[in-house]
Amino acid sequence: MSKKSLAIWLLGLTCGVALSVTLQQGLLPGSRTATAAGASEAQASAAVAAATTAAADAKSPGWQEGKGYGWIWGKDDEIGSLNAITPATRLAALRLVKEGRVYDLGVTYSRSSYKWPGHSPCEVMTFRGPEGVKRQDDNVFTRPDVNPSGQAWHSCALFISDNVGTQIDGLGHVTVGDDNHWYNGFREADWGGNFGVRKCDATTIPPIVARGVLLDIAAVKGVEALPKSYPITPMDVDRALAAQKIELRPGDVVLFRTGVLRYWGKDGSDAGLLAEHDSAGITLETARYIVEKYGAIMLGADTSGLEVNPAPPGSESFIPVHKYLLIEQGMHIGEFHFLEELARDKVYEFCYIAVTNKIAGSTAGFTLRPIALR
Repeated sequence: MSKKSLAIWLLGLTCGVALSVTLQQGLLPGSRTATAAGASEAQASAAVAAATTAAADAKSPGWQEGKGYGWIWGKDDEIGSLNAITPATRLAALRLVKEGRVYDLGVTYSRSSYKWPGHSPCEVMTFRGPEGVKRQDDNVFTRPDVNPSGQAWHSCALFISDNVGTQIDGLGHVTVGDDNHWYNGFREADWGGNFGVRKCDATTIPPIVARGVLLDIAAVKGVEALPKSYPITPMDVDRALAAQKIELRPGDVVLFRTGVLRYWGKDGSDAGLLAEHDSAGITLETARYIVEKYGAIMLGADTSGLEVNPAPPGSESFIPVHKYLLIEQGMHIGEFHFLEELARDKVYEFCYIAVTNKIAGSTAGFTLRPIALR
């Protein structure tokens, strides 16, 4: 029996059980006691929830084992593998929430924060402050005769890269080839511009609600943080899954912990210490393993780039994992996700929720605050 047939069979079987329970317990008009009805309703709801979860887990839409996703969603698509998120998968993810606990996966970013060297620095500048507003006297509504309470405000101007802090790379972030194309064949000559990319910008990243899985590689290796340029292999993945007693399923958001963000502190200003560990990451083989064998819809890590740096000898690019995920698979990448509290509490499965800034032309959702709900 195929996975699809099995999912349909499970859905029908479980819903049939739910209906049988409903009839047996008298939940239809003229039923027996309210207590019995309430208990049966709970049983029926649990049965339907189990069926929904089974159907959602059986196969991620668009995914093929041994292949992954790719350019399969149509010539105008800008969403990629996140097309696989459905109402059923969202409900399955939300049902993982049992305690109502929230884990903040974002890091605080400032003008002093560590970043990948290929991105611009950050400046946060006070554009208007209370004293300046009153001294400048350029808005009549701030004058004492109409503003006797003396109200004023703070407003800041930001100069900031769209690839800093906790982030999700958009599918227009990296390019390849003489034509500088990105996901789905969009080319710089056609869709570049002076005000950002005009295809696959951050506004096209949909709200993400999915089952999240933490793979705590640092814990498996018995270290506080992985050493410089440590390559995370498929064998490391298997060991983490076994140690954590968890499985990967199609449609997962998979997050790798190297331990680097234990050194982030208040705002990541210790660049030297962070750089020492930030280069550990997954290999291309590992990315393929997670995507093509297990059907993940997004990969992420607590590092600035997810993949091991420098790239292994023989790589065709300085960031081959980015090329494979963003361009070839149409899969977004999560970076600088704060995973320390999840690791501390040994929370390996959760509901992952992330939304990005809708800034036209930007190539990533940046300085984000994703959450893990438990």
